[in-house]
Amino acid sequence: MNPLCSRCNRVVYPTEKVNCLDKFWHKGCFSCEVCKMTLNMKNYKGFEKRPYCNAHYPKTSFTSVADTPENLRLKQQSKMQSQVLYKEEFEKNKGKGFSVVADTPEMQRIKKTQDQISNIKYHEEFEKSRMGGEAPPHHPPQQQNTTPAYQPPAASQNYHYEPEPVRQAAAAPPPSSGKRYRAVYDYTAADEDEVSFVDGDLIVDVQPIDEGWMYGRVERTGQQGMLPANYVEAI
Repeated sequence: MNPLCSRCNRVVYPTEKVNCLDKFWHKGCFSCEVCKMTLNMKNYKGFEKRPYCNAHYPKTSFTSVADTPENLRLKQQSKMQSQVLYKEEFEKNKGKGFSVVADTPEMQRIKKTQDQISNIKYHEEFEKSRMGGEAPPHHPPQQQNTTPAYQPPAASQNYHYEPEPVRQAAAAPPPSSGKRYRAVYDYTAADEDEVSFVDGDLIVDVQPIDEGWMYGRVERTGQQGMLPANYVEAI
């Protein structure tokens, strides 16, 4: 069944039918509500489901625009969404006591401060207990030290050969092989068992240790120890 024209209420046949603004029109009936100028799908403007030309389109203020059906629908929809979200949050937090209040920035700051104070008190108590537990063992060694104080001669006789001379004697053992080297760079000892030298120093009694190090004595200073092999050259 063919629909009726929205303006003249007559039957609209498919050849002259215009479907716009949720209504059906004759091509000649689809005109401006004010000046009756015939419109088409490219130059019409709809307001409250009625066609208008560009010149007679109702001028609306900000308040009027805010009250249009579309804006009212959007406003109502936003309001409903806000209420739904509020109810969801309320249902989630219902029965949790003061958990919601505890999550506020102020309560989080107070909670953090309390945690810091608790940690400080815990460390203070721990240090006190630790110092209190270590205090007794310190006294007996002082009393024990008094007894060996009466035997200095025996101690001096038994331990006359201190470890330092022994280490020096152990460091000196490398036999002299007669090899002589000349330093080509300055080198500063990085360890106790190494020896320092400057460019031009003679290194005597050299004995290779591995691919990168050798043992020798600096003739200028008389010191002996390990030195890097790539800092000297054979003479």
